[in-house]
Amino acid sequence: MASEKTSKGPLSGLKVLDVTQMLAGPYCTWMMGMMGAEVIKVERPDGGDFARAVAPFREEESLYFMSVNRNKRSLTLNLKSDEGKQIFRELLADCDILVENNRAGVMDRLGLGYADASKINPRLIYASISGYGQTGPYKNKPAFDVVAQAISGMMSITGESDGPPARVGVSIGDIASGLFCAVSVLAALEGRHKSGQGTFIDVSMMDCQLALMENAVSRYMNTGDIPRRLGSRHPLIAPFQAIDTADLPIAICVDTEPQWERMCHAMKLEPLMDDPRFEHGSMRAENHADLEPLLKARFAERTRDEWLSILEAADVPCSPINSIPEVVNDPQVAHRGILVEVPPKSGIHYVGSPFHMLDVDLRSEGVPPRLGEHSGEILKELGRSEETVETLRGQKVI
Repeated sequence: MASEKTSKGPLSGLKVLDVTQMLAGPYCTWMMGMMGAEVIKVERPDGGDFARAVAPFREEESLYFMSVNRNKRSLTLNLKSDEGKQIFRELLADCDILVENNRAGVMDRLGLGYADASKINPRLIYASISGYGQTGPYKNKPAFDVVAQAISGMMSITGESDGPPARVGVSIGDIASGLFCAVSVLAALEGRHKSGQGTFIDVSMMDCQLALMENAVSRYMNTGDIPRRLGSRHPLIAPFQAIDTADLPIAICVDTEPQWERMCHAMKLEPLMDDPRFEHGSMRAENHADLEPLLKARFAERTRDEWLSILEAADVPCSPINSIPEVVNDPQVAHRGILVEVPPKSGIHYVGSPFHMLDVDLRSEGVPPRLGEHSGEILKELGRSEETVETLRGQKVI
């Protein structure tokens, strides 16, 4: 029998210095905080993280900012001032991980890049997220999510076949780089257990998009096949798409021969099983233009819910195409407990941990910090007096 869950996460005891803003970096450090690390978010005194200004707002705080800055403490610090740099170096000496997502070279010019930081703390794991990485001809170019999706080719394969290129509906350029950064930091922590030394991690949004498109890229490089926009269709599997019914569309995926046979029997389309055009998965994809009209005609005969009932009974992968209001009220979502209210009874809801760990309660969420909310607290932990803290405020260091 499992023991009682504790809110102490697996990264408890580790300290993260978060010098990030907007989405890619904050998403990475939010995950670390969710897993128990202590995260100190360093922000500009004049406005803080740029995401704080992004609507919509709740109680004068940006929901965009709050969503990925839970489980953190906020310290405002002018890193262009000598005193601000000194405070930052003291924090560096005592932290395990630093994550920043400025343009390449910004931290180096401040004298706070990896070369300088590693002299202060050789065990430091220093992770930099940028649009194009720390090297190469594009390293100094600015990049945001849509730019990363565009330059990587992601937009060229997203959208309807007869429509223009489209951005993926979420900020996948930012989120993917945040996730890959978190994975690489965890790997570096394991490496440090063996070597005793920290390391530098260079994460490029462009590289991360290419990693997500591994199949499309490898198909072109190895066969010359140029991937193109297919709407909801899969380039190699059919049927694998959204399709209309008599009322609302559904999504269907037939990835194996047993699934194909079960679908044909369930939909009373047995003749398709003997049709040489649809003999196996590759041929069904190749002859999709012949297959789709036959499926559309049959799906148009019944409603979405009728077809879902039929296909689910036949163990064929399928789903309604939910709106956001529908999915947040879905019984499976409720059962998994992924939606959290922070703080409790506040009426403010977010997406919580997408994974579960035995004996660890990852649903325990800290309130997102107000700008500079913990500046005095953190400076006192570094040995500064109340008088010194007030002097630093007056000098606009914090």
